[in-house]
Amino acid sequence: MSRILVTGSTDGLGRAAADSLLTLGHDVVVHARNPSRATALDPLADRGARVVVADFARRDEVEHLAAELPEPFDAVIHNAGVYTGPDIMPVNVIAPYLLTALMPLPQRLVYLSSGSHYSGRPKPSGVVGSYADSKLFVTTLAAAVARLYPDVLSNAVDPGWVPTKMGGPGAPDDLELGHRTQEWLVTSEEPRALVSGAYWYHQQMRAPHEAVNDEEFQERLLRTLAEETGVSLP
Repeated sequence: MSRILVTGSTDGLGRAAADSLLTLGHDVVVHARNPSRATALDPLADRGARVVVADFARRDEVEHLAAELPEPFDAVIHNAGVYTGPDIMPVNVIAPYLLTALMPLPQRLVYLSSGSHYSGRPKPSGVVGSYADSKLFVTTLAAAVARLYPDVLSNAVDPGWVPTKMGGPGAPDDLELGHRTQEWLVTSEEPRALVSGAYWYHQQMRAPHEAVNDEEFQERLLRTLAEETGVSLP
């Protein structure tokens, strides 16, 4: 049994992943943005999940959550994300960066990417930009963590364009397949799953944007994030 944190677990892919991991017998911590949203997690809590609350658009709440979870996890799935609005970078990039920097590093990390990352611009100038930029940055963060911490399995996953609240009801990809790769990467002992620094789509490795594995860009992004937050990776 592994102890696994799944951020953004009130609905969509995060909820599906948490539900499946609980069914498999793992010790799961689920996350909601606020107390009102946390009520949606009652069925998972009734099955043994621990519920934590933090608005990822607020750095102080992310920092408080990290302090609230000092004991090491076996795995973290950084699933929380938004598609539009002013909170894109805080939720999609700053929050997973801060949790990575402030919590004890787990054995396995999964960061939710998107095929949109191919359209991202590898020029962080402060932490600003589009949804595509945010997904390029978080995919690069996953690769940087893999390079800097060889004892940690850190990967990025494109779940596909799936019919969630974010993806919309007409999304063409399979919702079931959209969360299976994350679960597989944080629990499987198959040799194929015991890799690090990869970009995955439906349990298949794909080549990411060329900037993702550019060490100079990785370091520039990490410097930008450290300057923005006042927190460096350990």
